[in-house]
Amino acid sequence: MFVFFRGAIGDKFVFMDDNATCHRTLAVQDCLDSEGSQRLVWPVRSPDLNPIENVWDVLGRQVAGRNYPPTNKKILIRALTEEWDK
Repeated sequence: MFVFFRGAIGDKFVFMDDNATCHRTLAVQDCLDSEGSQRLVWPVRSPDLNPIENVWDVLGRQVAGRNYPPTNKKILIRALTEEWDK
């Protein structure tokens, strides 16, 4: 997949490496190095660089703070949707 995106974007392609443990394996490093990739390294799970993490945090807190927290997947989906709509 990496090669596909790199080929589509061209020479200005920069791989945004989130520094997660699974992305730091030797196999991944060897693959990226063999492709001559330019990498932009950022902190693992950084909410400042991944704004959706802040959204999930707020939604999770709202759902957890309900009088009757969800007890199954269907109710959880409904609760998340209701909180999102607010």
